[in-house]
Amino acid sequence: MAPALPNPQPARKPRADGQRNRERILEVARQAFTDHGAAATMDDIARRAKIGPGTLYRHFPTRHALIEEVYRSEVAKLTAAGERYASTLPPLPALRSWMMLFIDHVAKKWLILPAMDTVPGGASRLIEGSRGMIHDTFRRLAQRAVAAGDLREGTDPDDLIRALIGVFHTTAVPGWKDSARRIVDILIEGSRKKQH
Repeated sequence: MAPALPNPQPARKPRADGQRNRERILEVARQAFTDHGAAATMDDIARRAKIGPGTLYRHFPTRHALIEEVYRSEVAKLTAAGERYASTLPPLPALRSWMMLFIDHVAKKWLILPAMDTVPGGASRLIEGSRGMIHDTFRRLAQRAVAAGDLREGTDPDDLIRALIGVFHTTAVPGWKDSARRIVDILIEGSRKKQH
């Protein structure tokens, strides 16, 4: 009779302190890249996060890996917020709140762009890689508002997001963020179902 095989060990969950370290590193790194752009160093990030360089490199073996994960984590927060708004807010306020958060996301991205440009493929590769997640979140929220009758039937979510993205091409112009927020309200008001 063949000997019984040992039971496979379940995959270990990351330890709580390890996860906290990782989250702190990402937050500190985002701030460092915001403040210093491409000049922010791994040693500086470790010092700001109050961890040893070894801990930093265990989580992120290269500077490029850290930069990519900073951006991906910001996108993940944005898409998670869309799900949270959809489950806790009525359709139209959920859509508006997420569009406002999207503006904040773009503002943060603009600040860390110099660091993102140092990774292989540059910022455009990272942005292209996340575009689908952001677009899907926006589309779901807009379709929910259409289904609820808050927006006119036939409202195309792509039209709304294209209009908003157009504003993002003016991020170098002072006051673009306030303008973008006003445009969100104009887009929503212009797409509302007319009351008879």
